[in-house]
Amino acid sequence: MSDQKGDKPGSKKSMKAGYQKYKNTSVQSASKEKLLLMLYEGALRFMKLAIKACDENNIAERGQNIGRAYDIILELNNTLDHNVGGEISQNLEQLYMFITDQLTQANITGDRKYLDSAVKITTTLYQGWKEAIEKLKKEETSK
Repeated sequence: MSDQKGDKPGSKKSMKAGYQKYKNTSVQSASKEKLLLMLYEGALRFMKLAIKACDENNIAERGQNIGRAYDIILELNNTLDHNVGGEISQNLEQLYMFITDQLTQANITGDRKYLDSAVKITTTLYQGWKEAIEKLKKEETSK
C-alpha cells in the first residue's frame, strides 16, 4: 500500500511529507500569539545552526541558516504596526534592524560573535513576549 505520491508508508519521504502536513496545520491553526513565538523559535533555531556551521567552518550551511534567520527577523519587522504600537514598535524596529545587521556581519566575516549577539537579543525578546502572552492569558481566564 502506498500514499498518493507512490511512496511506501513509513518511508523517509512519506514521513517527511506527513511531518510537513502536520507543521502546516499547526501553523494554520495557531493563534497570533503562538505564531509570534513560533517565528522567534525559528529564528533562534536557525541562528544556533549558523553558529554550529561557523564552528565547523561550513560556509554554505552558515549562509543558508543566517539567511533563514534574517528572513524571519525581517518578517517580524514587517508586521510591526507603528500606528498601534507607538514607541514600543519603534524600539522593536530598531532591535530588529540591529539583529539583521549582526546577521549580515556574521555572514560577511564568518565571526560567530555577531551570531552570539543576535541570539542574546532575540532570546531576550522571545522571553519577554512569552511572559507577556502568559500574563495576558492569565488575566483573560480570571475575568
